[in-house]
Amino acid sequence: MTPDEFKEHEELNKALNDQNLRDEYASAYDDYRPGLVARMLGAGFVGLGNLVYGRDPGYAKFRALEVIARIPYQSWEVASYTMLTYFYTDEQRAIELIKTGNFSRMAQDNETMHVVVISQIVKRLNCAGFFRHTLIPLVFAFVYFWLIYFIYLFSRKASLELNYVFENHAYEQYQQFLEDHQARLKITPLHSSFLDFYGRHIMREYDFFESVRNDELIHRNRSIRELEAHIK
Repeated sequence: MTPDEFKEHEELNKALNDQNLRDEYASAYDDYRPGLVARMLGAGFVGLGNLVYGRDPGYAKFRALEVIARIPYQSWEVASYTMLTYFYTDEQRAIELIKTGNFSRMAQDNETMHVVVISQIVKRLNCAGFFRHTLIPLVFAFVYFWLIYFIYLFSRKASLELNYVFENHAYEQYQQFLEDHQARLKITPLHSSFLDFYGRHIMREYDFFESVRNDELIHRNRSIRELEAHIK
């Protein structure tokens, strides 16, 4: 992501800490209804995640989910460049594909930050098992990458809408986590070299998970904005 894009994202992220502004930002797509394919796959994935990790949000569950959350953006980038091989003579289509690739790189860097920092918290607390929280997410991520890749090739709309469903679920999970553990999170320090490297300087777990919640909302809305831009 360029310095300007990073700055714009971080400014929006901080602004969304204000509940009124966040509600207004979220309302633009709160009532968006994805197509049947995205709804069915999304419900299946969310249901499977709840079955394996439980319905309640927590550190170990977040680690597993964040391993998977990066995948659509990685898959979109690869699929976009695959399609450029065939559509390089169509300038408008090439521009759209490059824009999606740019968004994908920015989002996957952001999601990678989430999983690295959360993994350090989980490691410190020793609250995750290898099979459920490492092996299963890695295996699912491999399958999910190719599933999203082929969905994107044949239906960009379904792929973006599926990400909307997934990111909306993540947004709701982080919001619930903040509400359920607010008092403890606000007094729990967070030290992360990766956060400093990324450029997000945070001292408490509450501030970190608040920023992650905002990231997921931004990604949710951006998925549909990308779709609308393509339709136009």
